Amino acid sequence: MKKTMLVGIFGLALAVVGMGVPANGQDKKEAPPKAAVSPSQALLDAWNDVGRKLTAMAEDFPEDKYDFKPVPAQRTFAEQLLHAANANYFFTNPAMGRKPPAGEDPKREDYKTKAAVAAFVKKAFEDGAAAIKFKGDKGLNDLVVDPFANQQVRVSDMAWGLLEHSGEHYGQLVVYYRVAGLVPPESRPKK
Repeated sequence: MKKTMLVGIFGLALAVVGMGVPANGQDKKEAPPKAAVSPSQALLDAWNDVGRKLTAMAEDFPEDKYDFKPVPAQRTFAEQLLHAANANYFFTNPAMGRKPPAGEDPKREDYKTKAAVAAFVKKAFEDGAAAIKFKGDKGLNDLVVDPFANQQVRVSDMAWGLLEHSGEHYGQLVVYYRVAGLVPPESRPKK
C-alpha cells in the first residue's frame, strides 16, 4: 500500500510539473517564421551593415592616428578606409551605367581631414545602397563587366564580391585599433 501511494504521489508530481511544459519543449506557442526577404533586400541589409561599421570606425578613430599603420608595408588607417570605400565604385558605377574609377586608391592628400575621409566612406556606401535599391531584384541579374577580370558578371555577384572586400578591410582595421591600444566600436559593450 505504501509503495502504491508513493508511485501515485510521484506520478501526480510528474503530471503537475509536466503541465507547465508543452510537449514540444517550448513555453509558449511558436509563431511561424517570418518570410525571407527579397534578394535585393538581403544584399542591401548586408551592404548597409558593413557600411555602418566602416563609417563608425572612420568617425571614431582618433584623427591624430589616421596616418598610423602597424608596419611600413601596410596602408595607413585613412588609406585603408579610402581604398575600401573607393572599391565600392567598381560595383556602383557599372551598375548605374558609368565607367569604373580610374584607380583603386584615392590619394590621402585629397582627403586631408578625418571629416573628409569619413564623409567619403559614408557617401560610397550610400551610393552603393542607392544602386542596389535602383536595380531591385530583377536588376541584380543584369550583366556588367568586371574591370579586374574583363569578364561579364551579374550585378549581384559584383556587389557581393565588393561587400566581401569591405569586410576584409573591416577586419584589418580592427587589428589597427587593437595594435593602437584601442577598442573598435563593434567590440565595445552595448549600452
